Amino acid sequence: MSAGTPFHDLADFVALPRVTALRLAPDGTWLAAAVQTLSADKKKYLTSIWRIDAQGGPARRLTRSAEGEGSPRFLPDGSLLFTSKRPDPAAKKGPDSDSGDVAALWLLPAAGGEARVVAALPGGVTAAEVARDSGAIVVGSPVLPAAGNGDSAGDDARLRRERKDAGITAILHESAPVRFWDHDLGPDQPRLFAVDPDQVQETEIGWAGGDKEPALADDTDPEGAERAALPARLRDLTPEPGRALDGEAFELTPDGASVITGWWQWDPAGESHGELVMIDVASGKRRVVLSVPEFDFSAPRVSPDGRFIACLRERHATESRPVDVTAVLLDAGADAADGPDSGRDLLAGWDRWPHELAWAHDSSALYLTADDGGRGPVFRVDAGTGEITRVTADDGAYTDLNPGPDGRYLYALRAAVDSPPTPVRIDLILGTPGAEPAALECPGVPVTLPGRLEEVTATADDGQPVRSWLVLPDTAAADRQAPLLLWVHGGPMSSWNSWSWRWNPWLMAARGYAVLLPDPALSTGYGLEFIARAHREWGARPYADIMAVTEAVLARPDIDADRAAMMGGSYGGYMANWMAGHTDRFKAIVSHAGLWTLDQMFGTTDHPMFWRRQFGDPLTNPEMYEKNSPHRHIARIRTPMLVIHGDKDYRVPVGEALRLWWDLSRHGAEAKFLYFPEENHWILTPGHARIWYETVFAFLAQHVLGREWQRPSLL
Repeated sequence: MSAGTPFHDLADFVALPRVTALRLAPDGTWLAAAVQTLSADKKKYLTSIWRIDAQGGPARRLTRSAEGEGSPRFLPDGSLLFTSKRPDPAAKKGPDSDSGDVAALWLLPAAGGEARVVAALPGGVTAAEVARDSGAIVVGSPVLPAAGNGDSAGDDARLRRERKDAGITAILHESAPVRFWDHDLGPDQPRLFAVDPDQVQETEIGWAGGDKEPALADDTDPEGAERAALPARLRDLTPEPGRALDGEAFELTPDGASVITGWWQWDPAGESHGELVMIDVASGKRRVVLSVPEFDFSAPRVSPDGRFIACLRERHATESRPVDVTAVLLDAGADAADGPDSGRDLLAGWDRWPHELAWAHDSSALYLTADDGGRGPVFRVDAGTGEITRVTADDGAYTDLNPGPDGRYLYALRAAVDSPPTPVRIDLILGTPGAEPAALECPGVPVTLPGRLEEVTATADDGQPVRSWLVLPDTAAADRQAPLLLWVHGGPMSSWNSWSWRWNPWLMAARGYAVLLPDPALSTGYGLEFIARAHREWGARPYADIMAVTEAVLARPDIDADRAAMMGGSYGGYMANWMAGHTDRFKAIVSHAGLWTLDQMFGTTDHPMFWRRQFGDPLTNPEMYEKNSPHRHIARIRTPMLVIHGDKDYRVPVGEALRLWWDLSRHGAEAKFLYFPEENHWILTPGHARIWYETVFAFLAQHVLGREWQRPSLL
């Protein structure tokens, strides 16, 4: 076994720097990377901005604070914008000010000097985008519904203070949704604000909303002091949006005249569809440009010449067919009288789902990523003809696409099952098409792995090939067989094709396990028919695929067929629960955030409309829920199980784990329950991530390796 890798010691693993975002400067000479590192007290991760040399020179840290910085964006002159909760040294705050609890928008001048605040709002700045040519800025911020339209920021600050003084945390909902993943929605609602261009150049302090004179700081007046702490002239573009902007990305046209954004429409029955709207920055007038009830439009990207808008279009699932995703194109100058439509399908006949879009420098084409056979390559699609060309040919999975300003290079983050996200430069002009991208210097990469990666394929009972990745420890050999850990991915419509900090197989390889990462039915990257094989059959069909490839791997001479375990999270947790009731093949099963009783989860998850489209309404059509629900097979469970769940998980509510734990206890099954009161669908804080792995290691060691159970000392 390799020794000394970061995967042999959990403290070393959680301390590895992690690149999370990448943005190219306008002149193409450097990139701003958001990098997570462990805080001084090791209780959380902080993000800072690093300067990555586009030609591969040394990386340099640009920002540093106890609060961290993120979301890098550039002005046309190369000045860097970022969000941070760091205190503003130029602002005076009253005794009741909460401005340090939310992020503001900061500017680091291109010529150097100190960063300063250019936009701040009582609810914080949650997103910012810049017009490519004009440099106009629009920011997103949550605002209480009762805040007025004329001075919404001022009203919002007053209302927040009154809620706090009255001890009120209640939220009134008048329509769906009420939660999202790990947080309550409301009482505030996301809105978009235009930043006065003069504000970027000035340091004048005042208050959003129009013609008021800048307020002067007054230490004896808390309200005046709080107003003085917030830079001025932020114009509300989306008064009374309801829940339309929850989680939606937006972008400005190059001249800054319009904002293009996703816009949710909710009906009283809890159904929804996502539109694409265009908002005139000068007047705030909004018009719908893409809208069809059976589609969701999202992630708009405006061409550099301002003529076209590209976005993702997701077709809703029905009882007869699964969801489908493509990219569509729209003329940005189309007359509003033409009415909204569904856009021109750029990928007609192409059997892959796009994930991310980025325009070429000359607006002639778009670059996109898509899952494809256990990889996530970059493709180029001609905007006029729709011709699709694969750009990368390696095993990488690419994100954060940044085409260079002269068309020569494409910059991106490249990850793989055996490589963390790494900034790379892809040559689009010279060299062999699909040549290996050039890695750029960045903290945290590369890393030394405790094993090797192989690709394996088996044939399912219906004749369908099922491919997987197999992580092998360095010690695996015929005379030293490795125990096998089957690890099923979440989604379910996703793929084992990239690096994961949370579900990391190399930590298991460092402890001697081989780890099988299969892509069964419902996985992406193999075409719509591969997904449709298990539409409305989430249990039986993927289970058969998984067992086919598992048995094939267990037959290898370097794998110990008598020492096998299984684990999974989210949909993988559902599959763990399903497999526990259908096979005794495994010595132990770990179920994290797993679905257990489907009709129960339908009404408690944050996203019930997904289930209605997939399986129908459980009150009027309970058959599909019963057929696919793991809880019906509780009496057959004999395999020891470790159940893990976070209380703040709203996608798969903790009630699933509580019910599973009770059912296992009632039927006398051997089980343990690891509960995280303050974590969500994922276990994110460094300390809890370590405890998660320590408990999993101990549970598997007991049942797979035959060691005595050792309870983690901090539990």
